[in-house]
Amino acid sequence: MADDIETQAEKAQPVTRSIHPVFYIASWILFSNLTILFNKWLLDPDRFSYPTILTCWHLIFATIATQVLARTTTLLDGRKNVKMTGRLYLRAIVPIGFLFSGSLVCSNMVYLYLSVAFIQMLKAAAPVAVLLTAWAWGVEQPSQSRLINVLFIVFGVGLASFGEIAFSLTGFLFQLGGIVFEAMRLIMIQVLLKGDGQKMDPLVSLYYFAPVCASMNFVVALFIEFRSFHIADLYNTGLWCLLLNAVVAFMLNISSVCLIGKTSGLVMTLTGILKNILLVGASVMIWQTSITPLQFLGYAIALAGLVYYSLGRDQIVEIATQLWTFLRNVWENSPAYSSVSSSEEGNGQQPGGGGLPSAVRRALLMGLGVIVVVILAAGYIYGGADPRGGGGGGGAVGVSRPLGGGGDASSVKPVQVAS
Repeated sequence: MADDIETQAEKAQPVTRSIHPVFYIASWILFSNLTILFNKWLLDPDRFSYPTILTCWHLIFATIATQVLARTTTLLDGRKNVKMTGRLYLRAIVPIGFLFSGSLVCSNMVYLYLSVAFIQMLKAAAPVAVLLTAWAWGVEQPSQSRLINVLFIVFGVGLASFGEIAFSLTGFLFQLGGIVFEAMRLIMIQVLLKGDGQKMDPLVSLYYFAPVCASMNFVVALFIEFRSFHIADLYNTGLWCLLLNAVVAFMLNISSVCLIGKTSGLVMTLTGILKNILLVGASVMIWQTSITPLQFLGYAIALAGLVYYSLGRDQIVEIATQLWTFLRNVWENSPAYSSVSSSEEGNGQQPGGGGLPSAVRRALLMGLGVIVVVILAAGYIYGGADPRGGGGGGGAVGVSRPLGGGGDASSVKPVQVAS
C-alpha cells in the first residue's frame, strides 16, 4: 500500500522542462555580435569618439549591476567560493584589473581605425599570443607541433593583413596591444588565482574587477579624453543610447555565464568560430566593408589553424565522423535515396556502395562552391564605398553609417565587457 502511494506521488510530480542549450548559444552569439556592432556604430567621430570614457561607463554600470544582482539574485553566489582577502586583492585583482583595463581600452580604440571584419581577422591570432605568453611565463612547455600550428595561424593573419585595403598602422597596433594585454591577463589569472584554487565565472570576475578597471579607466580618460569632452556630447549622442549600450554589454556577460554552465568547452569553441564568421558577414553587409580574395584566403587559413589548435586532430576526426554518419542517415531516409538505390540495383551495383552517390557528391560540391562565391561576391558588391560620399569602390573601407539608414540610435537592436 505504501509503495502504491509513493508511486502515485512520483507520477503526480510535474515534469520540469529545461531550456534547450541552443537558446544559450544563440543568446551569446546575439549579444556578443550586437555589442561589437553597437560599439563600432557608436564610436564614430560624428557621434561619440571617446572610447576610454565609453569603456569607463561600461565598467561603472557593471559595478552597480553586479552589486545589485549579488543582493537580489543567485547569479553571483559563486563569489562565496572565492576566499578574497586584502592581500589577494592587491596581489592578484589589482594587477589583473590593470591588464583587463588595457585590453578593454585598446579593443574599443581600434573601432576608430579599422573595420569590424578586419578586427575579427586579427583576433584569430589571440591564441598565438596566449600560447607565447604561457611559454614565456613557464606555464606550458614549448613543443614543435604547437609551434607549427602557431606559425600556420600567424601566416593566415599575415595574409589577411596584407590584403586589407584600408590598413591603419595605428589601429593595427591598438588591436595588437589589446591581444597582448588579454593574453597576459589570462595567464596571470591562471598563475595568481587558479593556482590558489580561486575559480571565477565571468560574472563573478566582473564583480571583483569592474571597480578596479573603472577607477583605472577614469584616471586614463582624465588625462586623455576629458580635455576635449563636453557635456553636449552626451546629449548629442543620447543618454538612452549610452544606457542601452551599457545594458547590452552587460547582458553579454550574463549570457556568457549561462553558456559556460549549460554547454561544453567544445561547443563554446565551435560557437566562437561561428560567431566570428557571422560578424565578418555582418560587417560586409552593414558597413560595406570590402574583402579581397587574399583576405578571404588568409582568414580561412587562420580559422583552419585556430580550429586545429583548439580541438586537436582526434576531436576533429571524431566530429567529422559523426557529421558524415548524420548526413548519411539523412540521405538514406530521404525519398531521393530510394530512387537512386533502385537504379543502382538495376545496374547490378550494391546500394550505397563506395560512399555517397555521385548525385549527392555533386550537390555537396556545388553547394560549397556557391557558398564561397556568395561570400566573395558580397565583398565585391559592397566595394568599400563611403556611404556619405557616394561613388564607387574608391571610398574608405569600414566607414560607419547609421544602421537601418537612419541616425537614430533606436534603430540599433544592439565589449564584451568581460571579453
